[in-house]
Amino acid sequence: MAFLDPTADLTTLTRAIVDIESVSGNEKALADAVEAALKPLSHLEVIRDGDTVIARTNLGRERRVVIAGHLDTVPVANNLPSGVRTREGRCEIYGRGTCDMKGGDAVFLKLAAELTAPSWDITWIFYDHEEVAAADNSLTRIAAEHPEYLRGDFAILGEPSNASIEAGCKGTMRLRVSARGVAAHSARDWIGSNAIHALAGVLTRLAEYTPRVAVLDGLEYRECLNAVRINGGIAGNVIPDAASVEINYRFAPDTSPAEAEAHVRSLFADLPVEIELTDCAAGAMPSLSGPVASEFVSALGVPVSAKQGWTDVARFTALGVPAVNFGPGDPLLAHTDDEHIPENDLAACYDALRTWLGGGER
Repeated sequence: MAFLDPTADLTTLTRAIVDIESVSGNEKALADAVEAALKPLSHLEVIRDGDTVIARTNLGRERRVVIAGHLDTVPVANNLPSGVRTREGRCEIYGRGTCDMKGGDAVFLKLAAELTAPSWDITWIFYDHEEVAAADNSLTRIAAEHPEYLRGDFAILGEPSNASIEAGCKGTMRLRVSARGVAAHSARDWIGSNAIHALAGVLTRLAEYTPRVAVLDGLEYRECLNAVRINGGIAGNVIPDAASVEINYRFAPDTSPAEAEAHVRSLFADLPVEIELTDCAAGAMPSLSGPVASEFVSALGVPVSAKQGWTDVARFTALGVPAVNFGPGDPLLAHTDDEHIPENDLAACYDALRTWLGGGER
C-alpha cells in the first residue's frame, strides 16, 4: 500500500499524493493511504465510507467547520509522475492533480494531523468522484445516508482559488440535442436526409449566443453555453440518419435548474430537434454575509471573487451550511496538460488555515 507521511513538508506530501494515480473511479489506493495516515491519530475519529475518508475532532467546541477536498482527478495526460521545477523565479510542483486539487488535499492532511486542539471542532472530508456526474459524487450518497457527517457552522472546499476566496459557484447542466434523418448512400443523397446537417441551426445559435453576466453581491458570474461533443454517422459513404450534440450550460447561481433548462429549450424551440437533460447541479449564491463567513473573509484579508465553475459549495449551501472555496493553485490550470501549483500557494493556504483554526503560527 502507498504511504503518506502527514509530517512531511508540503512539497513532499503534495507529490506523494499526486503520484498515487486516482482518476475518477480509481480512488481506492489514495483513500487507503489517507485513511492509514489518519487512523493512528488519537485526536481524530476516522470513518471510512466507500472511498471517502472522514476524520473529525469531538472536543465539544461551540462551532464546527467542515473542510473538504476531493481525491479524484480527470484522466492523466502524460503528466505523471509529479516533478518540481523553477520557472520565472518561482518553484512549482507539476503533474496531474497538483492544482485540482491534491495540493489542497496535502494542506488539509497535514493540518488534520497537526491540529490536535483547534478552536473549532473540525470535520475533514477526503472524498471521491467529484470530477464526474453529480449523481456519482460520493457527497451525494453521504448527504442522503449520513447528513450528520456534513453538518457544521461553516464549510471550506479546497478547490483551487489562487489562495484567495472564491464565493458561491455557478450551476452546471448537460443536455443532448438530437436530430433524426433518413439513411442513404452518399452518392444518392437526395434519397436520404442528413441528420448532421439538421444540427446546423443548433450550432449556429450556440456560436452566436451572447452569455449573461450576473452581478450578485458585487461579484460577477459569467454564464457559458457551449457544444462540448458531437456524435453522428456510421461510415464515409452513408448519409447519417441520427446525430446529436452535447451542450454544457454553466448558469449563474440566481438561476434555478428548472429556469436554466427552460432557457436552453427556448433557444431551439423552433428547430426539428429533440432535447434530453442528462445531468444537472444547482449553483450556490455567495453567502458571505453570515457571521462565520464574514469572520473568515476578514481574518484572511485576501481577495474575494466569484467561483466561475461548479463546486460542492453548492451541496453544503443546499444543506444550510454556508461555504466558500479556498485552496492553492490557479483554477485556470485545472484539467490542463501543464497542470502545476506554486509552492508559495501551498504555504499561504496552510498558514492562513492554521492561524484561523487556532493552531497558531507555524
